[in-house]
Amino acid sequence: MIPIADSSTADTAPVKVPALRPAHESAPLAVRVAERRAELAAALAQLGPSEVRARGDLELAIASADALTTGDVVHPSDVVAASLSTWLEHNRHLGITAEPGEMPATD
Repeated sequence: MIPIADSSTADTAPVKVPALRPAHESAPLAVRVAERRAELAAALAQLGPSEVRARGDLELAIASADALTTGDVVHPSDVVAASLSTWLEHNRHLGITAEPGEMPATD
């Protein structure tokens, strides 16, 4: 059995994670994909050359978005819209990291 930490005695700050747009928000799908792709590109630009795994994950996600947005993204077909929605959901937390000092303590 895993012991549960008493939250009343914890003196750590909560983990700060940037606010993500909810998947059901009213922005058009193409806009949400373009925004997320730009966020991933910015995260990729901040990576160092030694972070091979993270770089590969980000490059793959960006390339996948590029492949899905080659046609009419304003009026995508049902199949493309479903793929874009799935892409958004699968890459929702990609590129988000918490600093070691921001992580809650575990006992």
